[in-house]
Amino acid sequence: MPAKDLYHDVVKNALVKDGWTITHDPFPLKWGEKDLFVDLGAEKFLTAKKEDRKIVVEVKSFLGRSEVEELRNAVGQFILYSDILEEKEPDRELFLAIRERVFTEVFMEPIGAILLHKGRVRLIVFDQEKEEIVRWIT
Repeated sequence: MPAKDLYHDVVKNALVKDGWTITHDPFPLKWGEKDLFVDLGAEKFLTAKKEDRKIVVEVKSFLGRSEVEELRNAVGQFILYSDILEEKEPDRELFLAIRERVFTEVFMEPIGAILLHKGRVRLIVFDQEKEEIVRWIT
């Protein structure tokens, strides 16, 4: 099993504060002979729709030397996990969880904004100090 991201517990706490139930920590995702693990699985009952919403969350810290390399790796991982989830668990949505600073400095800049514009990734933006979700981008 891979090591937890620096902000793993922060995101987990933020999801719980937002009314989510953590169902998996980590979320196992087997494909062929490969065992993969997404950081978190969570569910939330939506009263108005009388249904559960299920998500899987990959936490990304973007603490490496190159934000572009971190972005490339995160998007590659997102695409791989999305494609596998679409086959194995099509009722679950995948999100990347990132800090507000990363959202501002990477995803509000042209290099990240194009990914949002093209709908390539879904984001959970969190405040690491307050352990709260500040926005969902789908």
